[in-house]
Amino acid sequence: MSFSDMKIITVIGSGLIGRSWAMVFASGGYSVKIYDNQPGQAAKAITEIRKQLEDLEEAHMLRGELTAIQQLALLSCYDDLAEALEGAFFVQECVFEQLDVKQSVFQDIERLVGKDVILSSSTSCLVPSNVFSKVQNKSRCLVSHPVNPPYYVKLVELVPHPETAASVMDTTHSLMTKVDQVPVRLKREIDGFALNRVQAAIIAESWRLVQDGFISVKDIDLVMSEGLGMRYAFLGPMETMHLNAPAGLEDYMKRYGEGIRRVLTSFGPVPVLSGGEGAKSIVNEMCELIPNDPQHLSARIERRDQLLMGLAKLKKEH
Repeated sequence: MSFSDMKIITVIGSGLIGRSWAMVFASGGYSVKIYDNQPGQAAKAITEIRKQLEDLEEAHMLRGELTAIQQLALLSCYDDLAEALEGAFFVQECVFEQLDVKQSVFQDIERLVGKDVILSSSTSCLVPSNVFSKVQNKSRCLVSHPVNPPYYVKLVELVPHPETAASVMDTTHSLMTKVDQVPVRLKREIDGFALNRVQAAIIAESWRLVQDGFISVKDIDLVMSEGLGMRYAFLGPMETMHLNAPAGLEDYMKRYGEGIRRVLTSFGPVPVLSGGEGAKSIVNEMCELIPNDPQHLSARIERRDQLLMGLAKLKKEH
C-alpha cells in the first residue's frame, strides 16, 4: 500500500473515545468510517459529533484546516463490520476495556482485512501482548493510548507488541503527527504504560498526604494546579530538573539527589484507594467541594474541557 492510498481510517466503537478519535482523524483530512455493533449507535455518534464540531467552530477552536461541514463530510457510519473495514489502512479500536471483548474484536477484524492494515487499540491498561494474543499476524499490531479527552489533550502513547514491526510504529507515529496529536514511543510494553505509571505515583503520594492528615484534598490539588502543574504544562520533569540547577541535570542531582532519595524512602506503603475509613473520608471531602451528582460533575467536566481548550491554544501559540 503506497502512502497516497492511506486515506481511510476505521474507528471501532462509537463511545466517547471513538467519537474523539473520529474527530481527530477527520481534522487531519482522513475519511473516517465509524463502526458500532449496536445498530444505530454509529449514526447517533455522528449526530453528536456534528454538534461538537459546530460548537468548536463557533469558539474558533476547531482543529485542522477544514471547516466543520468539510470534516463532517469525511465521516460515515456502519453497522456492518466488513463494510466499515473496506479500504482502511488503519483501524483504531475503542470498545470496552475488557480483555476478552477486545481479543474477540481483533480476531473478527483480522479475518476481514489485508495483511498490511495496521491494528491499533485505544486501551489504557491492557498490555499489547494480551490484547493481541489471538491475532495471527502480530507484527502490525500496537496500542495507541490517547489521554482523555483526546481532542484537547494531544498526547498518544504508542506501545508495541513484542513482535510489532518498526515500520508499523513509524507509520503510526507519522499518522498521529499529521493529525496534530503528540505521539510518544514506549520501547517495550509495561503495565500502565508511561502516563498511568507517573499518574499512579502522584495519586499515591497525594492520597497518603491527605489520609495521614498532612494536607486537605483542596490544598493537595492546588499543589499541582498552582504549583507543579504550572511548569509541567510546558516542561517535563527531566527538563525541569535540568533547568533548576546552574549547570544542568548532573549538577541538580549532586545538589538535591540525596534529599530526593531521603524523601522517597520515607514514602508509606501503597494506600488502599477504596473501602475503609480513610478512603471514605477523602471521598467525602472531595464531594463537599464538588458534589458527585450528574449535574455538578458534567458542569465541572465542561469547565475542564474549556480550560484544556484554552491551554491547548496557548501551547500552540508558544
